[in-house]
Amino acid sequence: MANRVLLSNVEHHDLKLASRWGPEFGDSVNQMLIFPTEFEEAQREYPIFFRQDEQGEYHCVVLLGLDRGENLFLGEDGWTTRYVPAVQRRGPFLIGVQEQASDDEVRRQPLIHVDLDDPRIGREEGEPLFLPHGGHAPALDRVSRALKMLHTGADIQRAMFAAFQDLELVEKVTADVKLSDEQEYHLTSFHALNEEKFAGLDGAALDRLHRAGFLRLAVFVLSSLRNMGRLIDLKNRKLANA
Repeated sequence: MANRVLLSNVEHHDLKLASRWGPEFGDSVNQMLIFPTEFEEAQREYPIFFRQDEQGEYHCVVLLGLDRGENLFLGEDGWTTRYVPAVQRRGPFLIGVQEQASDDEVRRQPLIHVDLDDPRIGREEGEPLFLPHGGHAPALDRVSRALKMLHTGADIQRAMFAAFQDLELVEKVTADVKLSDEQEYHLTSFHALNEEKFAGLDGAALDRLHRAGFLRLAVFVLSSLRNMGRLIDLKNRKLANA
C-alpha cells in the first residue's frame, strides 16, 4: 500500500530522490499516457495516438512498443530518448488538492504529495529534495515541472478533444505493422486525427483552432506518426539481436 503524505520542507528536509527505471516503476509498458502540454517534445520521439475509455472520454498516449510490456525506448541505463513522459518523470510524487477558506470563499489549492514507501525515496541515496535553507533543490524543481505539465495538461486535453470532435477530426484507426512473413501486428484500439479532414478545414475552422491554441497541437499529433518508422526499426533491431 502507498504511504502518501503532504510533502513538507520541515518534516522531509533530509529526504532524497534516487533516479531509477525499470518494470517495477512502470517503465516497461508498450504505451503511456501523455498530455497536450508535452506534445511539442513528445512528437520528436514517439507516435502519438488517442485511446477512448469506457465512459467515452479520450486520452492521449505515446506508443512505445508492439508487444505487451515492451518499451523499445528503455535500455539498461534508463530511457534512451531525449524526452521521458511526465507521468514517469514525476516519480513517486503526485498532486493532491487541499481546500483553503479565504474571504468566505473556499479555494482548491494543488499541493505536492509523496509516497514515502516508494523505494526511490529515502535518506541515504539520491539527490536531496530540499536545499539546506528549505527551498526546492533541483530534483524537486524537476518533479514540480512534471506535475505542472500533468495538472495543466489535463484541463487543456478536455477542451482540445471537444474542439477536435466538433470538427469531426477524431477517427478510429487500424495500423498494420508487418515485420516479416511470420510476424505482423494489427493495432486496432487507437484513434487518431484524420489528416485528410484536417487538410480540408476552411479558414474559419483553422482560425478557431489557432485562437484556442489547438492548431499547433493537431500539427504535432499528425507529425508524430512519422516516428512509427523509428519504432519498427527498433523492433527489428531487437529481434535481430535476440
